[in-house]
This record gives sequence, C-alpha cells and structure tokens, in this order.
Amino acid sequence: MPGLAHQQEAFIGVDLGGTKVAVGTLIGGRIEGISEEATDRSGQEQLIAQIARLVDGQLRSVRIAAAAVRALGIGIPSVVEFASGRVRSSVNIPLADLPLRSVLEARLASLPTYVDNDANCAALAEAHDERGELAAASLVMVTVGTGVGGGIVIDGQPYRGASGAAGELGHMIVGLDLSDRVVASPGFPRDGSLESLASGRALAALASACGYGDGPQLVAAAQAGEQRAREALSRFGERLGVGVANVINIFDPEVVAIGGGVSSAGELLIEPLRRAASRFVLEGVGTKTQVRIARSGPLAGVRGAALMARAAVAG
Repeated sequence: MPGLAHQQEAFIGVDLGGTKVAVGTLIGGRIEGISEEATDRSGQEQLIAQIARLVDGQLRSVRIAAAAVRALGIGIPSVVEFASGRVRSSVNIPLADLPLRSVLEARLASLPTYVDNDANCAALAEAHDERGELAAASLVMVTVGTGVGGGIVIDGQPYRGASGAAGELGHMIVGLDLSDRVVASPGFPRDGSLESLASGRALAALASACGYGDGPQLVAAAQAGEQRAREALSRFGERLGVGVANVINIFDPEVVAIGGGVSSAGELLIEPLRRAASRFVLEGVGTKTQVRIARSGPLAGVRGAALMARAAVAG
C-alpha cells in the first residue's frame, strides 16, 4: 500500500454518544478518515454490530494499513471498569453490564481494545496539543451540555477513581441551604448541584425567563449586544464559576477547560466565570491555573479515545 501513513503506528478512536457515533484513526498527531452515523439505539446487539462495522471500515480504509493499527479506543457515556473494559451502566445508549472490550476484540480479530468514559477521553484530548503531545499534565474538563459532566487528567493520565466513575462534576453541591435538616431532593440532578444550576437545561430556563426561546438564542442575543441577555449569561457564568472554584481548590490543575455547547459563548461566559471563581478560591491556590474554553473541538471524543488507546498500549 503506497504512502508513508502505513509505516506509522495508528490508533482507531470511537466516540459513541446517544445521537451519533464517530470513528477516526490517529496517525502521528492527526485524525484521519472520520466517519459518522446516527447511533443505533434499537438494542445492545445492534449497537455492538454498528461499532464493529464502522471500525472494520477504518481497518479497510485505503489510507490506513490494517497492520499498522495498534489498538482501538472507545469513549462511551457510561460507568466503565477500565481494567476489564466492562460497561457497568450507561446514559442514552443500550449498553449495561457488558464486557464490551472482550466482545469487540472477538469481533475484530483480537484487535486490542480499550473502553473508557467519554468525558475522560475528551479531557485527554484537551490535555494534548495538535501534534498529539502532552501539553497539560494536570487538567480538569467541565462539559456543559444538557447536563454537566467532567473529566480529570493527573500526571498526563485520566483519573478514573476506584469504581471508574470519577469526574461526575455536575453533581457537586454548590448552592444548597443547609440551615435546617439535610434532606436530599428526589432524583438527579439534586437541588443545589452544579448540574441543576448551570447545565444547558438551567441556561434554557434563564433564557425563557428573559423572553428568549432557548439557550442558543440567549447566547446569540448576548453576542449581538443585548443587555438583558448578557446579564443572564453573566449570572449563568457566575454559577458555573462556583463549581470551577471547587475544582481549583481540590485539584489545583494547570488547566480548567470548559467544553460543551455553552462554550460557544466564549469570553461572555468565561469572564464572569473567572470573576466568580476568584472569589471562592483559597488564597495561594490556583495561581498557575488557566481557565479557558476547550480547544479540541468536535473531534475531541474521537481524538481522545485514540489517545487513550495509545497510552494504554504504551503502558
């Protein structure tokens, strides 16, 4: 097969979400051959078959020699036992109590396969530069979409916790009245949690209260200079900033990156977020922390999954 690409190590990355599944291959620092499909959520077997088919398509790509592919990494919205590759439970996809690693390896000619939470993969992508080299050894990524999630990188490696569920940043409590008995609200997100106050749903509620249809309309109006929209977005940023202050106080990371749909607001979000965070960070902590919008873009999940596989192979 002609060309230099087949002489290099390659790692396939899969970003599996409730809406779409994206697959690509990392060669050097670049992602090649991206393909996407709507996620088949009709059943567990159907979804596994879809993943295997898309990966097989990457292996057969004219630009990638199968012999050069060292491993497959897959990021999923799930609680994962990383060491075994078992999916314990998932959100928005029909995978649960499943040894996904061994199932996929059996279907893909024993291609070494590694499975991790999608937010961990996105954080790993954010910690690396465009050449695939580590740029931040300690990083916390806060993803703000419908809910609030997160990924943690320590010493250049994802921190997964004892059960594989570390990084549920949306469920830290940032605004609860504890003057009386401590009673948890039913269901999740709990009252007073970061997700209840600073998720996409919370932004939509602020938008509605200001007369805008949804969060994206509020952000667009703020970017157009409408004062009430800017004030609402500032309140939202300050709420998120309290959560970021907790992250800085706990981890003192090099970088806190804000990703997800709301990150499109840019400095209109980050400026009030930084301002609020600074009021709650302990003096002397976070003096080297950069708080910024995530840079890795829409390929973060695929790129991070491939980087995760590369790190796993390297040991």
